[in-house]
Amino acid sequence: MLTKEDSECLARKGISEERLEEQLKRFREGFPFLKVYRPAIIGDGIVHIEESDKSFYMDKWSKYLNGDVNIVKFVPASGAASRMFKSLFEFLELNDGVLFRESDLKFFEEIERFAFFDTLDDKCKEREGKGVLELKKEGRYKAVVANLLDEKGLNYGLLPKGLLLFHKYQNSLRTPVEEHMVEGALYAKNGEGKVNLHFTVSLEHMEHFRRMCQMKLDEYAYTYRAKFDVSFSVQKSSTDTVAVDKDNHLFRKNGLLVFRPGGHGALIENLNEIDADVIFIKNIDNVVPDSYNQPTVEYKTLLAGMLVALQRQIFDYQRMLEEGSPSVDLLSEMLAFCKSKLFIFNDNLDSYSREEKITYLKRKLNRPLRVCGMVKNEGEPGGGPFLCQNQDGTRSLQILESSQFDKDDEDQRVIMKKSAFFNPVDLVCAVRNYKGEKYDLRRFVDENTGFISLKSKDGKELKALELPGLWNGAMSDWNTIFVEVPIETFNPVKVVNDLLRKEHQGR
Repeated sequence: MLTKEDSECLARKGISEERLEEQLKRFREGFPFLKVYRPAIIGDGIVHIEESDKSFYMDKWSKYLNGDVNIVKFVPASGAASRMFKSLFEFLELNDGVLFRESDLKFFEEIERFAFFDTLDDKCKEREGKGVLELKKEGRYKAVVANLLDEKGLNYGLLPKGLLLFHKYQNSLRTPVEEHMVEGALYAKNGEGKVNLHFTVSLEHMEHFRRMCQMKLDEYAYTYRAKFDVSFSVQKSSTDTVAVDKDNHLFRKNGLLVFRPGGHGALIENLNEIDADVIFIKNIDNVVPDSYNQPTVEYKTLLAGMLVALQRQIFDYQRMLEEGSPSVDLLSEMLAFCKSKLFIFNDNLDSYSREEKITYLKRKLNRPLRVCGMVKNEGEPGGGPFLCQNQDGTRSLQILESSQFDKDDEDQRVIMKKSAFFNPVDLVCAVRNYKGEKYDLRRFVDENTGFISLKSKDGKELKALELPGLWNGAMSDWNTIFVEVPIETFNPVKVVNDLLRKEHQGR
């Protein structure tokens, strides 16, 4: 039974009572598992770009950029860096503050190599009267860590990753936000020299992001001969999900409903509001210094070139289907294209009439298109590429998380473990149809692909509802291409010591 306060809370968030009931029903009934046929591999679901084909795709993208097109680089950047410093937070809780764990030893042994060292050194001198190295010599390790993480220090424990100093150059330092600006100038600058970047951020850090970009815009505009247009959005409160207890009753704190963010799948709403022809999607922490970004720039260009080449063919087919009466041979060509290029399989096509085939082609071709980079799995977490059954009985490529597999089914467990690739959040998307009309991306979400996780609040266990992931179920009904990309394009910073890897140190 909802109280007056509950109804007012729902209204403020923009969540209808019907939507709330749908969420409660999900908790009661759970989510169905997908039927997975096999992992995608090179030659069967994952495209390997031959050296001889690279110039073709690069030329396609170069020519596309010179047209009247709008390109946007979309970067989810709202996450706080607290998990990045998990080991250092734990170190602060130690009674004696003695270094003995490998991660802590490495942090202090190589502390001068971090891009934030000089800034931290200044803060320590200001607050402690001594610099980092002197405090380290005296064994005052906790003082150094506190000045790095605490609000009165650099506040790195609460700031988002995008605002932290990641990379050191001869005469400057860069944050991830700046590295994304540079990347955008190198592969997403259109013929007019415009680079559009969009960051999804938390409301509390919006002004910090704005100030940083404003400070740096002129510098990068001059260096890269670009006109930067940087925009921001926050995750909508209407995408929050209600929490329940172990018995699926509404979880309350002080009598009020408890809501949680719906996960990165909620960002499909933000993505849907981007007015663009092509959108690059990449995580905030997957950036490298200039000396290591050549593979990233090359493969972003290749993925984009493949996207626009496929899109042109799809548009040609759509026009033929809409404007004329395609011949038997042309219909066969289109069906073969769907199977060989878009990896859509339908065992019932032979029984379809001519009109049914046309209807089928119109439905399958008239969808957003994404080309996704896939790297060989070397132990990093991430969704894997698989061939799965869709709700209409067809099979197509999907990016799946382990939670989407029925682990009680031995065959499905075996398929999951056979996957040798994963998605490092490396996507290029086309979101308009052949008439130039923007798709409503919310229409292509598979609502059955969310999942339920166990959390806690104030020591009490609760169940949380995660929306279909942005590059998982939220894009389930997109046309999808997987392309092998080198591991050199994937350099995330999950823990602070990742910044000591050569890929983040430059040459």
